[in-house]
Amino acid sequence: MTDETIITNAILVLPDEAIPGTLVIRDGRIAEVQPGRSHASTARDLEGDYLIPGAVDVHTDNLERQVQPRQNARWPSRSAMIAHDAQCAAAGVTTVFDALCLGDLGFDQGRGQTFLDGVADLDALADAGVLRAEHFLHLRCELPAADMVPALDPVADHTLVRMISLMDHSPGVGQYRDLERYVVMRRKQTSMTLEEVQNRIADLLAQRERLREPQRTWLLDRIRHRDLPIASHDDESAEEVRRNLADGIAISEFPVAMEAAEAARDAGVAVIAGAPNIVRGGSHSGNVAAADLVRAKAADAFASDYVPAAMIEAAWRTVAETGITLPAAVAMITDAPARMTRLPDRGRLETGLRADLAQVRPVGEIPVVRRVWREGSRVA
Repeated sequence: MTDETIITNAILVLPDEAIPGTLVIRDGRIAEVQPGRSHASTARDLEGDYLIPGAVDVHTDNLERQVQPRQNARWPSRSAMIAHDAQCAAAGVTTVFDALCLGDLGFDQGRGQTFLDGVADLDALADAGVLRAEHFLHLRCELPAADMVPALDPVADHTLVRMISLMDHSPGVGQYRDLERYVVMRRKQTSMTLEEVQNRIADLLAQRERLREPQRTWLLDRIRHRDLPIASHDDESAEEVRRNLADGIAISEFPVAMEAAEAARDAGVAVIAGAPNIVRGGSHSGNVAAADLVRAKAADAFASDYVPAAMIEAAWRTVAETGITLPAAVAMITDAPARMTRLPDRGRLETGLRADLAQVRPVGEIPVVRRVWREGSRVA
């Protein structure tokens, strides 16, 4: 027996236009996309709300926030994963790339355990069929970290690993290129004295000089056979973007300077910008504003980074702040990230694709997610 759902009286956000219409779901797939209203007695009336594809979030650290809701309070990992999944689904995110950090640079010792627990919990919960969104692994590899290689090697061939990013969060580099700001941040986060932070910086820079390049080479060789999407993180120069592209790294994630984003755009490198950057009106680290990247046509997709709810709000705010169309903005959280991560079965309201959907009602400036479906089944 065919399982059919009819959704009508909705504004369908299609790839090139937004129209009043009806969408029919059969067996978890979009079967029909029609203009106008259905008069079928079984049709579900969306009362004029928008219907968009479920968001595809290629980078979320939100699990870390659930694992450690307060600085000195660590939450049970499996409970944290369930809470993280529920938050993503409620935010209209139906495909989640859990961005787990591999490698400690001395200030975030708990991240290693979060990575190990995250992989184990995702395996167990996905097999149990209890997760609302579909989850994949995005491994964020800290190139100068001494423990990155032993962390990555056992999981490099895991079937859920669908994206790799190369990071360098050393002081004075990328996101942390402002050393004075870095020192203030670390002193706020820890009980370290100024001298202790400065000594730690010296140690980290020496470690970077010793490990970054050989571990970069090792990582690229180790994952080459997987043919995965590979991103660089916090690019700050055109030279860096060109070097990465020569090594097959065709995604620039959260470039910190316009120079790097424009170089990526001109070279055909996909650019991911932070959705919270749009919602907050700028970078929390003092880097380039994501809205400026959109205006320069130097951003292809948004990722939630640390707030799942930022995805859909960023799409609506981008329309208001940059003048791009709603279909173009919605594509930045749906179609573009799906293509970027080689998931051609989702991200658009088109026949044959997965019925991953979100019902959205704007209330003032805020788009409120009212219902969410994954493969035609209601998950929020």
